[in-house]
Amino acid sequence: MTLAKIQVWDPLIRTIHWLLAAAVLLNWFTDSPLWLHTWSGYLAAALVASRVMWGFIGPENARFGRFVRGTSAVFDYVAGLVRVSSRRYVGHSPAGGAMIVALLIMIAATTGTGMASLAAMEGRGPLSAVVERIPPPRTLGQRRPSPLIREVHEVLANVTLALVVLHVAGVVLASCVHRENLVMAMITGRKRSE
Repeated sequence: MTLAKIQVWDPLIRTIHWLLAAAVLLNWFTDSPLWLHTWSGYLAAALVASRVMWGFIGPENARFGRFVRGTSAVFDYVAGLVRVSSRRYVGHSPAGGAMIVALLIMIAATTGTGMASLAAMEGRGPLSAVVERIPPPRTLGQRRPSPLIREVHEVLANVTLALVVLHVAGVVLASCVHRENLVMAMITGRKRSE
């Protein structure tokens, strides 16, 4: 007997998800050429902005109010997953909702510091007019941009990658526990109704 499947995630959510995954991975593996890293970062920033907007005006399962829950709900869900007894959610689970918020924040911070770094080091990009007004520190009598923003960018990128790894592990674990291919669900948008 096959269980009925219902549409859970709309095409925009799925498109944003997979394009964002591609942009993050591309940025992780390419510092050079800089133009590719930069434009992939711009794409990631635009996708994050689109996802945040869609989280307020999109269909029910896309809205933050539908899946963002408190920390106790997240910890209860994860504890249940480990015990192989957690409740199955048709939309995003509490852990999935927390991961969405964490990844959106980290990708926004990473792309923001990337744009600031580009402005400070190269004098270009959407933040160049703002960063240009901030005088760089003096080093040995010479003015040069501080590498601090680049270091912050790299730390944020590493934290983002760690969250991506945790996200993939959570998807695999939840897929096994709930006996449902969540990767395929994010491709087709469909999940079983029960």
